[in-house]
Amino acid sequence: MSTPAPLPSLQLDTGYRQIIRMSLPISLAILIPQLNFITNNVFLGHYADGHHLGVAGLTGVYYLIFAAIGYGLNNGLQALISRRAGENRPDEIGRLFNQGVLIGMGLAISGMVLTWLLVPTLYRLFISDEQLLAEAVSFLNIRVLGLPFLYVYQLRNALLVGTNQSKYLVAGTLAETLANILFDYLLIYGKLGLPALGFNGAAVASVIAEFTGMFVIYLVIHRKGIGRRFALFSSLRFQKDNNRLILQMSAPLMFQHGISIVSWQFFFLLMSHHGNQALQISNAMRNFFGFFGSFTWAFAATANAMVANVIGQGREEWVQPLLGRIIRLSLGFSLLVFALVNAVPQAILAIYGQDASFVAAAMPVVRVVTVAMLLMSFSTVYLNAVTGTGQSKVTFAIELFAIIMYCAYVYLVVEHWHLSVAWGWISEWVYWISLFVPAWWYIRSGRWKGRVV
Repeated sequence: MSTPAPLPSLQLDTGYRQIIRMSLPISLAILIPQLNFITNNVFLGHYADGHHLGVAGLTGVYYLIFAAIGYGLNNGLQALISRRAGENRPDEIGRLFNQGVLIGMGLAISGMVLTWLLVPTLYRLFISDEQLLAEAVSFLNIRVLGLPFLYVYQLRNALLVGTNQSKYLVAGTLAETLANILFDYLLIYGKLGLPALGFNGAAVASVIAEFTGMFVIYLVIHRKGIGRRFALFSSLRFQKDNNRLILQMSAPLMFQHGISIVSWQFFFLLMSHHGNQALQISNAMRNFFGFFGSFTWAFAATANAMVANVIGQGREEWVQPLLGRIIRLSLGFSLLVFALVNAVPQAILAIYGQDASFVAAAMPVVRVVTVAMLLMSFSTVYLNAVTGTGQSKVTFAIELFAIIMYCAYVYLVVEHWHLSVAWGWISEWVYWISLFVPAWWYIRSGRWKGRVV
């Protein structure tokens, strides 16, 4: 019989050690979908003529839309769980989590049905190449089968981060990553007697990997006694009040994260008009941005949880000093990445197995993206701090403003003026600056103080 883990405190301090202890496991958890995309693309870059690397950009961003919607649900639930933890009300945490699972399953089923019914028509509006269209649709029809596993995994992140037990995220991350690498190799190339599925093999491998990550983290939570402590899955009956509370907090965030990635899909669809190399470069940059950005997003998720927790403790005066510490860590890490990547960009680009013209064309884009990462390092922390205050509607309004600015820039530069890929990626500068200014102003204004959720 397993022995329950010692019960950790649900109330947090705000020192550097606490920030790092929480953010490092979160960064590994956020890396999951990014590592899956990178692994898929590295294998596909070396498969056949590398043609599928461009297609993987379109399909990968589409799947990220649904992953981002789940991340929005995760963020809202995490803020609520963190607030209840700060208030020392563990009995409410399990009830919130159970209702989050019901909502997540509804979203997963909706995402699968919408993909199967609408993607062929939607993609045909932008893609004239019939082979490209057929490959993208076939891949996505398989890939969305992973949504239920992804959503349950994300909700367990909310539980563990919100209750100051983020160290347990590592096991699921490692299991999913190893499963994805193994089955990419086996199913793309057809090894050990398995069929060679090519591009679709990457989709099947990702679904298997997401199930593996979810299952492993379930075992960890069960063996550590966390499920018993919070009465997880003790009742999955619909609870109107908690359901409404979660949706009030999470719905703006789901729309926020969803439309954020929709705008990225818009970028990729327009970039497809510039040829396959432009798509390949943009896909490589998305992988790069997602991999290194995972650590910045971890600091942002930490800001969400810790701001909600200290407000729940009644210590609103701790919020701005806390954000200062988180931003110093986030910006410091991004500066290290900036220096490293700009020192050896060719080595990073070489992993995709493309020719010298690809590397030469991608070099200026690398410079642009590394500057965008510096802007993101503090912008996303402030935006998630707004979420942590319980004002998710304000977060959504800020995101909507930034996306409008981003899409306007992308349309003019990529579609109307037909400028280079590097100019197109400067849209990330526009986006992060547009997020930072209103989020910083809102936190500094103190308008969030005294609000009850």
